[in-house]
Amino acid sequence: MLKVALTGGIASGKSHVLELFRKRGVPCLDADVLAHGVESAGTEATQAIAARFGAGVLGADAAVDRAKLAPIVFADPAARRDLEAIVHPAVYRAIAAGLRGFELLGSYRLAVVDVPLLYETGHAADFDRVIATVCPPEMQIARMVERGMARAEARQRLEAQMPTAEKAARADFVIRTDGTVEETEQQVDELYRTLLERR
Repeated sequence: MLKVALTGGIASGKSHVLELFRKRGVPCLDADVLAHGVESAGTEATQAIAARFGAGVLGADAAVDRAKLAPIVFADPAARRDLEAIVHPAVYRAIAAGLRGFELLGSYRLAVVDVPLLYETGHAADFDRVIATVCPPEMQIARMVERGMARAEARQRLEAQMPTAEKAARADFVIRTDGTVEETEQQVDELYRTLLERR
């Protein structure tokens, strides 16, 4: 089974592209969804986060409240690194378990995993191929603002990440998401066929 990572900057269209692969019958994992599981009540990671950042970052359900934690970690690179050192190992263990499950369950030819911080965490070598989604930074900011984020906060999130152009340069394939929905879908179709041929 070909293991494919999907990466890119915030609001660069990763979730949309992942959903297009899913619609084509490709088993998919989303690192952000797995991170929510890792940060749920009672987990080892949640206990470590509360120990590092204080119990105030937990919600009423005893899970990590991302809305409380985000302003702390995006304003302080050292705090963000501390959080990542807690969360990322657990997320990559969950990804590995998920991929093993796909291999055991069926005769899938490829699986796609959405990993926003693939290069930042040094895990690109875990995968056979890497796809990067790209669009202009102003479009990323506009998309975040559409989702209800303040423009200044959106810019701060963008600046905290590796530049999209650098991710695109390091990836095996690039999908541009600044065109129409149909254009994005056409790129996914072409890439899907290419990945099946390259197995």
